[in-house]
Amino acid sequence: MNVSEIFLSIQGEGRTAGVVSVFVRLAGCDLRCAWCDTEYALDIKPAQSLTVEEIINRVETYPSRQVVVTGGEPLIAPELPMLLQELKKRDKYITLETNATRYHPIVCDLVNISPKLANSTPRQGPYAQFAETHEKNRLNIEAIKSFIINYDYQLKFVVESERDLSEIDAILKELPGVDRDRVMLMPQARTKQQYRKRGPEIARLCVEKGYRYSPRLQIELWSRRRGK
Repeated sequence: MNVSEIFLSIQGEGRTAGVVSVFVRLAGCDLRCAWCDTEYALDIKPAQSLTVEEIINRVETYPSRQVVVTGGEPLIAPELPMLLQELKKRDKYITLETNATRYHPIVCDLVNISPKLANSTPRQGPYAQFAETHEKNRLNIEAIKSFIINYDYQLKFVVESERDLSEIDAILKELPGVDRDRVMLMPQARTKQQYRKRGPEIARLCVEKGYRYSPRLQIELWSRRRGK
């Protein structure tokens, strides 16, 4: 498997924010978000090639039952189902973080679904050449439906401003019976300054609309430092 990094930290986002977890960050992604904060995991070239057994052995060196498998986009890795099965055999609590552009049956305790809004499309900058492909592939309603029907889940949207809410509402109308307590709005931010500026505005929107607020502790505490 193409692995970007394996490390121990605290979960920074979602309903398990603050929980000490082992992160297995797989390399490779099918999207190119304009605001991606883990660019080093987009491509497989810089990654380590590890077997499932080697990944498990590294995970086992850390004193945590919680394992977060993230990316990149984990679901593009053919070996992912085997990795998750082996983690579950070791009684790990597994969170899978995915953009849900595709669906595969897997073993998992919590699926952290992060559908990409139009604000993610790279209209300019280094990923502008991928804008058309990204826009075409960023949202797969049927895949999201399959996850929320079959797994414990949370829906986490990266929000830049109130303008994004109409798109979020439109997505939720296409999904069956989503509890708003499972829908999280998270400030789009790559720096502490951006996070502190947008955070209060996104929190206000959560209060007004009944959504849940997701922090980004990794930015607040460590400014996106790798391995944190």
